[in-house]
Amino acid sequence: MNDPVAASSLSSTLRWRIIILLMAFAGFGHFNRVAISVAGSEVFIPKLHLSEVQMGWVYTAFLIVYTFAMVPGGWLIDRIGSSRALTLYGLAMGTFVALTGAVGWLTGSPESLWIGLLIIRSCAGFCSAPLHPGAAHVVSDLMPDRNRATANGMVTAGALIGIAFSFPAFGWLMDRLSWPLAFVVSGALMIAFSLFWKHNTQSLSFRAEAPPTLFPDETDRPAEWASLLLDRNLWLVSLSYAAYGYFQYLFFYWMDYYFKEVLKVPTVDARWASFWIMLAMGAGMAIGGMSTDVACHWLGRARGRRAVVVFGMGMGAVFALLGVNVTGQINVAMCLAVSMASLGMCEGVFWTSATDIGGKSRGFCGAFMNALGNLGGLVSPVLTPVIAQQMGWSGAIAVACIIAAFGGAVWFAIELPERQTAES
Repeated sequence: MNDPVAASSLSSTLRWRIIILLMAFAGFGHFNRVAISVAGSEVFIPKLHLSEVQMGWVYTAFLIVYTFAMVPGGWLIDRIGSSRALTLYGLAMGTFVALTGAVGWLTGSPESLWIGLLIIRSCAGFCSAPLHPGAAHVVSDLMPDRNRATANGMVTAGALIGIAFSFPAFGWLMDRLSWPLAFVVSGALMIAFSLFWKHNTQSLSFRAEAPPTLFPDETDRPAEWASLLLDRNLWLVSLSYAAYGYFQYLFFYWMDYYFKEVLKVPTVDARWASFWIMLAMGAGMAIGGMSTDVACHWLGRARGRRAVVVFGMGMGAVFALLGVNVTGQINVAMCLAVSMASLGMCEGVFWTSATDIGGKSRGFCGAFMNALGNLGGLVSPVLTPVIAQQMGWSGAIAVACIIAAFGGAVWFAIELPERQTAES
């Protein structure tokens, strides 16, 4: 799994400093990823006359390409190293975010705007593939086994902090600068942080303190990948992650719209409701990571992780159902916050388990899990409004709750080794 000699050569302070940088990287990435839904609910649908279904396809175009680029992204991570792959991700993603704004300066018709958004967001999806597998790869390199779920939970919490701030912060940028310039500024900040990350991780390499797989010079491992593709636990973890992704992405892309257009909450209040709900999910991810390490210590690796996922996805479904059946903006927001916090507890389990299964090819294995997991996520943005047209938004959310409960139940069939082998 992770190289204990290489990891122990780094001080604890330096290892956690890199984890903090990974949190920030994930935060910038997801801020820029979800900002499109803020612009969608406030500008593209009500002012520029794109339909809900058209915006759903813009969101899903990103996810389709992101999903199919995932396994090549995992190959890239194992080939050139997680640090370099993350740098390339940040530079490319920032560029396409800025181009999202530029398309607003080049066209004024809804049809050409929609086509431009589809193309640019598809390219952004392609560039985003290395983010989470690369981050999990870094965590596996740097952290001892007893802290890896905590570190993975913190990194994914950083992503949710970025999502949470996208609602009020990107909304504020659009209010002050116009929506095209808001995307340009946001993309430029992403590029700047990528260069900052490159400087910090390269300084490790120059001092010969980095684990070798951060900057590898290795051959491909097709035989090992073929073996991994026959691992039933990898498929089951990925199936559960697909259910998780469907539920999660519904709220990522449609929650802001649900508050504003379905519940008729004022725009600023809706932004802050979305902010607190996403922040609650981020807190759940951090708490879930720590809880997983504690549960594994007391119950064993397999039972500890199973307990966290079953609890998290089950409670997430229960409180989401409560959220669409209570009245009052505050009550709805509180129920959805608890739902997202409970769901978030599971995130560290998925990424830690994927790198456990993957061994030396953990970049590929994490990418494979994320690819299958995102099959659930990519259909959610476009399928949700279709279901809502037939069953109402409460019905669409209820369907997602059933899928989430199924994803938790899958873990009763997953078997993970209690100990890491020396060769892994």
